[in-house]
Amino acid sequence: MTGHLPSDHPRLPSEKVGILIANLGTPDGYSYWPMRRYLSEFLSDRRVIDYPAWKWQPLLQTVILGKRPFTSGANYKLIWNHEANESPLMTITKAQTAKLAEVMAERYGDRVTVDFCMRYGNPSTESKVRAMVKAGCSRILFFPLYPHYAGATTATANDQFFRALMKETWQPASRTVPAYFDHPAYIDALAQSVERAYAGLPKRPDLLVCSYHGMPERYLHQGDPYHCQCQKTTRLLQERLGWDKGQLVTTFQSRFGPEEWLKPYTVEEVARLAQAGTKTIAVIAPAFSADCIETLEEINGEIRESFVHAGGESFTYIPCLNDDAAHIQALAQVIDANLGGWVA
Repeated sequence: MTGHLPSDHPRLPSEKVGILIANLGTPDGYSYWPMRRYLSEFLSDRRVIDYPAWKWQPLLQTVILGKRPFTSGANYKLIWNHEANESPLMTITKAQTAKLAEVMAERYGDRVTVDFCMRYGNPSTESKVRAMVKAGCSRILFFPLYPHYAGATTATANDQFFRALMKETWQPASRTVPAYFDHPAYIDALAQSVERAYAGLPKRPDLLVCSYHGMPERYLHQGDPYHCQCQKTTRLLQERLGWDKGQLVTTFQSRFGPEEWLKPYTVEEVARLAQAGTKTIAVIAPAFSADCIETLEEINGEIRESFVHAGGESFTYIPCLNDDAAHIQALAQVIDANLGGWVA
């Protein structure tokens, strides 16, 4: 094709398919101003907080962002990857991207390119879409790394991707990857992580708590499928493990604000379990594709403390799937299924 172009025509790169994976985001640092910028972007998203701007923004920009960057920054500092000077989510997402790139290169050669972006913070979705278009990606598969669909996660990531496409003169063809909460390879990867963790414990836990990120309960009644998809993941995990009902429980964490969120709340449920005589539990976070502040600090800190303080004796946190080989293969299978017709 390029041989028929006039000599003064802008150079066209060879066509590729871009695979752009997306995660929630991370502050650039844990000091006040990086935290404030990140939290302001995150909490200004109408998919996350849908209160009227006239009512929400004055409260956010004064009271909340006057204090929360200090407390959130202190929590980030506890888990920060000081060697790389980045959050664990950034470190893990980079590793996931590198391993997925290796798998895709083995299957498709140089016809595909793999990169990542963040919904909030850096690298931005817009910058990565621009880079892919510039590199010759005439098609982009956008993959939010959320196993379960929610308006506040998958939808807002897609929104940002579409906004980035709006700025392109020559838009690439695009697809978005749907939720994969019941994909057999994803369920199997979760089960393998549980089996490995249990094999290394001196005593089998009395209960496995599947803790999912929460959301306001009214979102469920507005049609968001997240709650139902979480329940199904727990059920499929139980079936894959071959366990009886009652050996797993579904809970929801990270409540924010005064309204009712999906219940039971993890931090309260683990305390109730301990008070009722459950002495050993394990906790897994199936909705998170990578360990982050909500798992490393909230689950392994606040929720652990709630259980122990209420009389629990043994608390095991099972890490997210991160860049585990089974997880990478599961993600690769999801990508393959969504590349149909684009590459052979």
